Amino acid sequence: MLASTGGRTATVMRRILLIGKSARQDCMAAALFESSEKAEILILSDVDNRSLRQKGNVIVGRSDDCEFVAQVARTTKPHLAIIGPEEPLESGVADELQRLGIKCFGPTRELAKIETSKSFSRWLIDTYLPDLNLNPEYRIFNSDTKELREFLEHLGEYVVKPDGLTGGKGVRISGEHLSGIEEGISYCQELFAKGEEVVVEEKLEGEEFSFQSLTDGTTTVGTIPIQDHKRAFKNDEGPNTGGMGSYSCANHSLPFLDAVSAETAKTANERVVKALADYFQEPYKGVLYGGFIQTGNGLKLIEYNARFGDPEIMNTLPIMKTDFLELCDAIVDGTLSKLEVQFVHKATVCKYVVPKEYPSPSKDSIIHVPEQPLEGDSLRTYFGAVTTDEQGRDHLAQSRAIAFVGIADSLEEAEQIAEEGALSVRGRVRHRKDIGTSELIQKRVRHMDAVRYKKRASAA
Repeated sequence: MLASTGGRTATVMRRILLIGKSARQDCMAAALFESSEKAEILILSDVDNRSLRQKGNVIVGRSDDCEFVAQVARTTKPHLAIIGPEEPLESGVADELQRLGIKCFGPTRELAKIETSKSFSRWLIDTYLPDLNLNPEYRIFNSDTKELREFLEHLGEYVVKPDGLTGGKGVRISGEHLSGIEEGISYCQELFAKGEEVVVEEKLEGEEFSFQSLTDGTTTVGTIPIQDHKRAFKNDEGPNTGGMGSYSCANHSLPFLDAVSAETAKTANERVVKALADYFQEPYKGVLYGGFIQTGNGLKLIEYNARFGDPEIMNTLPIMKTDFLELCDAIVDGTLSKLEVQFVHKATVCKYVVPKEYPSPSKDSIIHVPEQPLEGDSLRTYFGAVTTDEQGRDHLAQSRAIAFVGIADSLEEAEQIAEEGALSVRGRVRHRKDIGTSELIQKRVRHMDAVRYKKRASAA
């Protein structure tokens, strides 16, 4: 940005407002900090820690509080705002910033319904993308009825999803979280009592993966497929979490993923962006993140999200060759078609260090995080639910604390780098040691092979 200074032209440093929480925000702050354009970075965050302070000026407050965010924006007058998590999108932070004349990376509240309402997402897919056959068999309920029981009995194995946001922890699956029809009905009743609509779906068998696309509402660019690990403990045991870690491969595919399904995921995201623009008559600007599952019957949709995934962003931005701030500008200005978005061919493994009690609430405790000797091209460290006190001590804040990302030519090397980083943290913490290991990945490949064989056998 240029300004006139009495016949001379001077460069004015732009001010960027980054809104959010968790290690996702630290990852985005790092990408902005490393941009070729040296901008002033303001970080509006639910937590304050030393990692965020190294990258910008931290403003502590609720990122989903529209009034607070608007007050900060009016005071600081940012040239660009970037929203990280889903809660500010649901509360209309993007709408409020646009009313103030501030360009915003992140969709408006209406467009964000692709994530914040599962029933709307299913309807949109049925209406605009019926030929892709992405939806499982499903029905929507808002009360305990005879039809609810009949549908559960019809499905046999089922999934119950609250319609709104649950932080990745509200979905219950028969045979895993719920046993039989009665427990399914009981869980639905709990949700009805809270005023929730409920989406009941068939239980799908296969391997899940994430595919994130970048869009200015007209041009949509795919990134790379990534596999997340939701379960709290080794071997995919324990309750669901926000995500214990993830991996991506150097060839920008996944070991179990076929080329047709990968291309369908990319196409689906492109068409959903167009469908949203058609339905709401406004462009979707930001990230559209599809949670898909490779099944014996092809690709199916688990859910859509309206922002970068956490932890999937940690597998994405560190290997993106394109300048992140340039990318954000192109998205909000509607010029993404003029920008070449590229990713280096490296494998990545992300492992989250979490409190020992996670995902259950935990007590405040101090952790010790040493300086990482490999920090740089091969290891990235991102702080999440960590607060740093006046004495410089780091405290756990009940959720996922620190993400370590190994980056290398092979998954084996990347996993070892991430594991070394995760093991260096001292305190009441743990992490999933099996993420990115050849043993777990081969287990998932064998699972997918068995699913495909079962489909072929049933069709014979």
